[in-house]
Amino acid sequence: MPIYKRGKNYWIDISAPDGTRIRRSAGTAEKVKAKEYHDKLKHELWDVSRLDRKPVHYFDEIISLVLKDAEEQNAYENKKGYARYWLKVFRGRVITEIQGYEIAKMMPTHSRHKSKKPLANGTVNRYRAFIIRAFSLALKHGWIDHRPYVPELREPKVRVRWIRKWQARDLIDSLKTDIMRRIVSFALLTGARRGEILSLTWEHVDFETGNAIVTAENAKSGKARPLPLNEEAVRILRECDMSCEYVFTVGGKRLTDINRSDFEQALNASDISDFRFHDLRHTWASWHVQNGTPLMTLKELGGWETLEMVKKYAHLSAEHLTRFVGSVTFLAHENEVEAMRNKKISASG
Repeated sequence: MPIYKRGKNYWIDISAPDGTRIRRSAGTAEKVKAKEYHDKLKHELWDVSRLDRKPVHYFDEIISLVLKDAEEQNAYENKKGYARYWLKVFRGRVITEIQGYEIAKMMPTHSRHKSKKPLANGTVNRYRAFIIRAFSLALKHGWIDHRPYVPELREPKVRVRWIRKWQARDLIDSLKTDIMRRIVSFALLTGARRGEILSLTWEHVDFETGNAIVTAENAKSGKARPLPLNEEAVRILRECDMSCEYVFTVGGKRLTDINRSDFEQALNASDISDFRFHDLRHTWASWHVQNGTPLMTLKELGGWETLEMVKKYAHLSAEHLTRFVGSVTFLAHENEVEAMRNKKISASG
């Protein structure tokens, strides 16, 4: 049956000239439009077969590509949301016909939730990055000759909030629960993200080598990385309950979030303002840079994908610049100045 209904929309079933069977949604609940889509696709398949034209690919296909590419990434659920949005916009369209200005025009501007709040530029840019990645994969597969251009929205400068070591000590001392003291201390010592800390299992902790492993499914980048442990971090881990699967637990149960009320009261008690849990990672990175850790090394330690992401900490250390400041000066030594003056006087006399 070439056209049939499944759910709200019609689907098409076509046998290509090479024998391949194609089943896909027509993206419409109207049978007439589904029939038009069926006939158009069948005609294009004939052109490819008989006239040696490039195969036609549809937007649904590149969305499948980009979701497959993102399967192991921590933000996979978010990307499925981006996919649903873009499929509503371009489902059934031939990818070579989609222009950059169309994508830019259809960028979401407000939340899809009931609140309908305006989206921040950073959020809109993530929708952009998702669809651009889809077209990039299509380009790699040879399905298109160029990727559409879509301008990126300007975002506010990256916020880097960090605290000094004595403030960190006050913060930890002000926490009321042992588990929060361990979690906050571990974050400051390793730079691990909240999700990486709470998902850490004993299976991925090696006291002998002094390493823990952030697994691919729990890493923001979707890539596993080692988490080097210093003596203090090892001591904190040894204080945790080792009879459970997960490292940071309460009453033998895994934590799905930090104790936010304890964290907030500790911030107030230690007189620290405008500070979030993720700023513990900023603090860890800032301390490293101030102690001379090279940015490339910090990138590897923190699991950032690009060096650009780490450059926001560069201004915290001028150590690599101070050895050059004496290279240019116009102030000569006192004796040299006096000698030059005497030489000038003698010449004029």
